[in-house]
Amino acid sequence: MKLKQIGVIHTPYKTLTECPCQTCKSEQIAEIEVFKEYEGGLKDIEGFSHLTVLYWLHKSEGYSLLVRTPWDTEPHGLFTTRSPHRPNPIGISIVRLIERKGNILRVNGIDAIDGTPLIDIKPYVPEFGEKEKREVRIGWFEGRIKR
Repeated sequence: MKLKQIGVIHTPYKTLTECPCQTCKSEQIAEIEVFKEYEGGLKDIEGFSHLTVLYWLHKSEGYSLLVRTPWDTEPHGLFTTRSPHRPNPIGISIVRLIERKGNILRVNGIDAIDGTPLIDIKPYVPEFGEKEKREVRIGWFEGRIKR
């Protein structure tokens, strides 16, 4: 398996503790710099209000298969959490696209620290995630986060 860094994320957050939690709706503006050789892939991106951004959590060190989260005192399996400490520390955020200027995307709603390597960008299309009309279950998060 081989990943290519396609850009870098610039945010006002210099440390993990400054970074907003995933349920916090930060209005801070961040810039996603797509490397020039990939700029052509941004054609038509302005037509989307939201994007799914994938990035490498480069400050993540080690992991545990059992994790305690801010939402519960009981340990849960790593793959039932959003912990950044994972075997493959891939981060994902759905962000609001504010504007594009060449190879720079101005967004808000990302929870990454400054200098985070960008892996991929995909358009956010809600209908693609609504294949089933049944109610979504959120496991042990139920009652612990605002829906």
